[in-house]
Amino acid sequence: MREYLLIFVVAAAMTYASTPLVRRVAIRLGAFTAVRARDVHATPIPRLGGLGMLFGFAAAVLVASQLPFLSQLFVTNEILGVLAGGAVICLLGAVDDVWELDWLTKIAGQMIAAGIMAFGGVQLLSLPLGGVTVLPAPILVTLTIIIVVISTNAVNLVDGLDGLAAGIVGISALAFFAWSYLLSRTYDPPNVFSTATFITAAIIGCCIGFLPHNFHPARLFMGDAGALLLGLLLAAATISMTGTIDPSTNVGATSSTAAYLLPIVLPLAILALPLLDGMLAVIRRLRAGQKPWQPDALHLHHRMLAIGHTHRRAVLLLYLWSGIVAMGAVSFAFVTGWVVFVAIGVLVVAALALTLGLPKWHPSERL
Repeated sequence: MREYLLIFVVAAAMTYASTPLVRRVAIRLGAFTAVRARDVHATPIPRLGGLGMLFGFAAAVLVASQLPFLSQLFVTNEILGVLAGGAVICLLGAVDDVWELDWLTKIAGQMIAAGIMAFGGVQLLSLPLGGVTVLPAPILVTLTIIIVVISTNAVNLVDGLDGLAAGIVGISALAFFAWSYLLSRTYDPPNVFSTATFITAAIIGCCIGFLPHNFHPARLFMGDAGALLLGLLLAAATISMTGTIDPSTNVGATSSTAAYLLPIVLPLAILALPLLDGMLAVIRRLRAGQKPWQPDALHLHHRMLAIGHTHRRAVLLLYLWSGIVAMGAVSFAFVTGWVVFVAIGVLVVAALALTLGLPKWHPSERL
């Protein structure tokens, strides 16, 4: 655990320290998010914050390669492949932040970044369906690329309030870190050092390091550079862990049914909020006769503001919902019985009461 704590600190410190420099570069390049009808900020804000997170992740990779235990992960090219794919997708997002690329170019770039990552070894090796199901390599690579594209665009869609995307991704990464770390301890022999666990530790650090610059009122947005990078890193952790699990082996206190379902359900739960928001957006736009990628002001965070929440309060409540879903799903891997259901039920009721009641109880509160 000490090496993972060091990785977290390095990623957080480098991200935090490099972000002011990135902000100056964004201002020099004119990379601003203009005030649009669907936006909630009142003045143009510089973006490109994802470059700071890329520096943080790269620093974590460099330090990990020199540590006694994490250095064993560099026997393969998996982490270097993730770093290369992350650099490509972050630079793609940075170019979009400055010059605004068309959607087809961005999708093509995301597929290239995913292909680079897959070439480095981070790709689905099997599917946890009825045991371990091995499909032809081209199908598994295609599924890998699809997962990356879905993940990157899901994070991009939820990036609508100051600190929202970084916080939700950080919470998701924390849940995934807990699952992968505790799962690895059940192996025979135990080995807690895995690509997925390292990536999630670094993601947590990058998000924590970026949030002081991005929480409301934000001085810098992560932009597509950050949203696409975080989406790819989450996808990399998911693919690395899910594609190598034999669900027929029970984990901790998990029942056999849960053991089969968790490798499939957990990655969806980790990204539940952005995936739900993205799915609703696509359905909403298609029903209105619009293109699926055409932006609007009807995302979940817009609705939170519309019912009377302040900016910060809406973000904190969405953190709560994300944590309930992600941590709740992880808890099923290690706790059995009715306790989990009761705990999740109580938290859901509390979150629902806060979501619907706070605008009435404290309409003028400013958080």
